[in-house]
Amino acid sequence: MARMIFPNLPVADVTKARDFWTALGFAFNENFSDDKAACLVINDLASVMLLRQDFFHGFHDTAPHSGTESILAFQALDRAEVDALCAKAADAGATHTDWRMEDGPMYAGAFRDPDGHLWEVLHMEMQQ
Repeated sequence: MARMIFPNLPVADVTKARDFWTALGFAFNENFSDDKAACLVINDLASVMLLRQDFFHGFHDTAPHSGTESILAFQALDRAEVDALCAKAADAGATHTDWRMEDGPMYAGAFRDPDGHLWEVLHMEMQQ
């Protein structure tokens, strides 16, 4: 069975987070979005819940962000898309957008979204 995944991330401002990801070309599932949350669609099986900080911390015994607790990565179609998405992220307010990594068939870029979450954009050349 293929399972869906919904990582949850705290954000300071849901509208600002939506605007950032929309600028990168991503869509949202409005069935799971409101003033407390936005459901960022990565693909048919993966969505990221961007939850207003007080709403996020109301579910479990969590503490506000004090450093990088995870790195979220998603696949790009090719190397050019890695660079293009990092450039769009920079234009939309991201930081740490110049990092690149090349290791054999893998090419990646990264950025920190406006809430400081670290994202990698990854292309894997499967023919090699």
